[in-house]
Amino acid sequence: MHIDIDQDVCIGAGQCALTAPDVFTQDDDGYSTLLPGGEDGGSPLLREAARACPVGAITVSGAGRETP
Repeated sequence: MHIDIDQDVCIGAGQCALTAPDVFTQDDDGYSTLLPGGEDGGSPLLREAARACPVGAITVSGAGRETP
């Protein structure tokens, strides 16, 4: 599975980190980032976290359909 966070679009709302805290966190500036191994965990909430992003900064692809 591949997860892409468009840092130019991210506004730091934190919905991804709240929805899938085993995959996402926020950096020192408040922007989303992946936790080490986050792409490998297969979190059942991963696609929901991508959908929860208010600006669509997260894309999940592979192992199923792509989620913008």
